[in-house]
Amino acid sequence: MTRTEAAPRSGGNPATGAGCPVHHGYEPFNQNNPFVSYAALRAEEPVMYDERIGYWVVTRYDDVKAVFNDWETFSSENAQAPVRERGPEAKRIMEEGGFTAYSGLSARIPPEHTRIRKIVQTAFTPRRYKALEPAIRANVVAQLDAMLARDTKTGDLLRDLAYDVPTITILTLIGADVTQVDTYKRWSDSRAAMTWGNLSDDEQIPHAHNLVDYWNECLRLVADAHENDRDSLVGDLVRAQHEGQEISDHEIASVCYSLLFAGHETTTTLISNTLRVLLSHPDQWQQLIDDPTKIPAAVEEVLRYSPSIVAWRRKALVDTTVGGVNIPAGAQLLLVMGSANRDAAHFEDPESFDINRANARTHLAFGYGIHYCLGNMLAKLQDKIVVQEVINHAPRLRLIDPDAITFGDNLSFRAPTSVPVTWED
Repeated sequence: MTRTEAAPRSGGNPATGAGCPVHHGYEPFNQNNPFVSYAALRAEEPVMYDERIGYWVVTRYDDVKAVFNDWETFSSENAQAPVRERGPEAKRIMEEGGFTAYSGLSARIPPEHTRIRKIVQTAFTPRRYKALEPAIRANVVAQLDAMLARDTKTGDLLRDLAYDVPTITILTLIGADVTQVDTYKRWSDSRAAMTWGNLSDDEQIPHAHNLVDYWNECLRLVADAHENDRDSLVGDLVRAQHEGQEISDHEIASVCYSLLFAGHETTTTLISNTLRVLLSHPDQWQQLIDDPTKIPAAVEEVLRYSPSIVAWRRKALVDTTVGGVNIPAGAQLLLVMGSANRDAAHFEDPESFDINRANARTHLAFGYGIHYCLGNMLAKLQDKIVVQEVINHAPRLRLIDPDAITFGDNLSFRAPTSVPVTWED
């Protein structure tokens, strides 16, 4: 029998009294090198209950894809919920600050999700991408030139390139102040920490203040778009509302709240990981220098091999099974795309990085189904431009001690803390 045809099993859930907790080396918040534990989970317990976080951890490609594709059984309503409950002081700060932000799309379910996504999609047009591309390219070149002008011949691709480029892009798209990159980054860091981090009650307090400021700025952007005819995504959504489309100011602000985070945080990580992985494979980097038409395929392989988001969440609405394991109604699931993307059942020699891989585009880095990432084309466009311009301006960049690069603790996001490089004239 195949694993989906096998008789349901308990999976060692403490609630059932079956089995003892065995984690196979998996540490949910440690992103430094999770791939060894992913392989162990796929082989030994592909659907595992992890009592430390209260989630069923799903690691095989077919199972992850099937859950993403079945929104009626597996709701996205928990996708943006805090992994750790907010402490009393953080709750007070946010309540008194008027924080009522909700997911733009990723945690919404049909029919609400369908209604809002249809409207928002009309603002993500080829016209907007085409209009942004020259500015993205100019920004990449400016950031690179500034780094390469240093006498030290050293830089950090995260801070010196990946940090500003996607942030300025999404601020331009939204219609926010592009001079406030550090402010938006600080707010986004707080959102990531408060939603997917493992913070104590005291550690949550400064982040709670930041989220209040963040949400109030989103509300201000919507109010401003009502007062002034802005050529921006928020302006487009406000105009759609004026023309009779069913979308509220709160929903527009929530879309803004989500995009200002998702539109740059994951792309910053994608750019960092793309250059980190490519420079770690000099033979394949040389292939791109020799033939830049391979860059889009290389981007897809990076998304498979080292995605920005390694895990996402769902909630079972009814008693069901995943990979032959009984999942009770109300159970929380952690879908580990970072593991699914290295499943040998779908990808040949999955632990190897190969920019010529024929099926790299079938990765699950952007999810699957009705919640497939709306901004995927913009993220890949920016990543492609960065690789093109690094090849044009600094093809001989070298990583400084790539084995020493570390990744921040987080349940879902695998982001390097720095990507140090050097070069010669």
